[in-house]
Amino acid sequence: MTDTTDDIAEEISFQGFEDDCKLLGNLLNDTLQREAGSTFVDKLEKIRVLSQSACNMRQAGMEDMAEMLEKQLASELSKMTLEEALPLARAFSHHLTLMGIAETHHRVRKGGNMVLTAKSCDDIFNHLLQDGVSPDELYNTVCKQEVEIVLTAHPTQINRRTLQYKHLKIAHLLDYNDRPDLSPEDRDMLIEDLVREITSIWQTDELRRSKPTPVDEARAGLNIVEQSLWKAVPHYLRRVSSALKKHTGKPLPLTCTPIKFGSWMGGDRDGNPNVTAKVTKDVSLLSRWMAIDLYIREVDGLRFELSMNRCSEKLSRLAHEILEEGNNEEDHHEHWIESMSRSQSKHPNQQASPIPTKLPAGAHLPSCAGPEKGGPEYPRHMPGADHKQPNHKGGENSSSTESNGGSQNVRSPIPISPNSSSSSLVSVTRSPSFNSSQLVAQRKLFAESQIGRTSFQRLLEPKVPQLPGIAPYRVVLGYIKDKLLRTRRRLELLIEDGPSEHDPMDYYETTDQLLEPLLLCYESLQLCGSGVLADGRLADLIRRVATFGMVLMKLDLRQESGRHSETIDAITRYLDMGAYSEWDEEKKLDFLTRELKGKRPLVPPSIEVGWL
Repeated sequence: MTDTTDDIAEEISFQGFEDDCKLLGNLLNDTLQREAGSTFVDKLEKIRVLSQSACNMRQAGMEDMAEMLEKQLASELSKMTLEEALPLARAFSHHLTLMGIAETHHRVRKGGNMVLTAKSCDDIFNHLLQDGVSPDELYNTVCKQEVEIVLTAHPTQINRRTLQYKHLKIAHLLDYNDRPDLSPEDRDMLIEDLVREITSIWQTDELRRSKPTPVDEARAGLNIVEQSLWKAVPHYLRRVSSALKKHTGKPLPLTCTPIKFGSWMGGDRDGNPNVTAKVTKDVSLLSRWMAIDLYIREVDGLRFELSMNRCSEKLSRLAHEILEEGNNEEDHHEHWIESMSRSQSKHPNQQASPIPTKLPAGAHLPSCAGPEKGGPEYPRHMPGADHKQPNHKGGENSSSTESNGGSQNVRSPIPISPNSSSSSLVSVTRSPSFNSSQLVAQRKLFAESQIGRTSFQRLLEPKVPQLPGIAPYRVVLGYIKDKLLRTRRRLELLIEDGPSEHDPMDYYETTDQLLEPLLLCYESLQLCGSGVLADGRLADLIRRVATFGMVLMKLDLRQESGRHSETIDAITRYLDMGAYSEWDEEKKLDFLTRELKGKRPLVPPSIEVGWL
């Protein structure tokens, strides 16, 4: 009986695969009919029939008939010009890609309806305990586990990122099409969306028309993190934590990082002369920028989720001091901020409000679903490619659009230093492109010109004193977001080689600085009996910060050994120690070991190393 049921389920599942292939194939044919004309479609169908018939004949053992059809196919293709053959090749390529999307969707659908056959964390931990491993040994080993996955550059990757996202959109539409509750109107709209995506794909050039640079390769690697690893890491660590708690009684520590990520992209100088010091610097800053940008989006979602009022005394004290500092700064600098923002960009420069005013992308989705369940999230615009250069002469900075609010956040008068106590908060009101004397003059000028005017922002949002029941978590998270925004803005200025004053109080520089206020929120929720909330998006964000840090991926620098030998040789010659290149292997190892263990710097400040 079970076998019969399984056969029926398999037949139904495969029927769904055939339906998807037929749907996408028909939509592609309709698109080609509309875009390229009936003559092109007829020629395409003739080539397809000849190819398929030849394959069928050869599989049936009819070699002579297959050979005749293949010769006819070759004759048809040889008669075509390059201009005629190119669209045919494109059509077949897109057809195979769409069939591949349908097959992948079929495998995912089939796997979701079957009993999990792969070894899960729960199964593995159970087998280890049965084999004699003690619960304490299992727990300590898992917590100490360290696996580093290194991403490498793939310059042969020809698929453009825009097409990858269109393919991803089609996959999501197929997934949506499987829903049994779709109305006829919804299904019609879904078909229209598929038609739009396929039409857009056909009208898009598939090939990269310029050779990718090392920065382009690194940017593509960073997109992999955004598309898959960003969601996969906390999901995997949740599974490990649940299985560990089931078998040992203790969950995985929040800041435990059994998986880390590294990258060679932008640092692989072994035989690649295009990877220069500037490329390494730009890739490093770009990686940090994306990490901060991803954290901003996550904090936005948390600000909507953590709307409760109950909190620990420590968090409440911090939230109230933040509000007091914010009110004082708002009274003194509100008009100046608005006027400065008008002179710096086309968009108003708003400080991060402790009350979120716009629903962030994906905030309505469950944390287990992620953005991919609601449709593909298109890539962020990264600085460094088409980013507008700052006008240094005029003292103006290129704008940096906030991820979800569309506002500009060059600075805010409410910085937080997570390494210090809540009572040591100080206000810093500097802008990266103005020195202190210019700031004083601008404040006075704008304060005098704005007397008596009404603040649009104050009309739009209620003032904090009018909200006695404001959620403390939102205040602290708004504080965190504000500092993240300033950090992101500073990274943009560094990428553009623009002027950027540096004060450690203004920016997040280390992982611990960002983890401390998040862990304070987590501890507060646990103390107030809201552990179920703490272990959701907040725990996921903490695990992301612990895993990806402030750099997203550790950048490995690989250099051809000859360059290292030349550098050490120049140093030893400068120090009158002889030529390192002429030493034997034993002497080289002894020298390097001794210098690595020593505390003094090997390279004196007086040495000229510009040519190394």
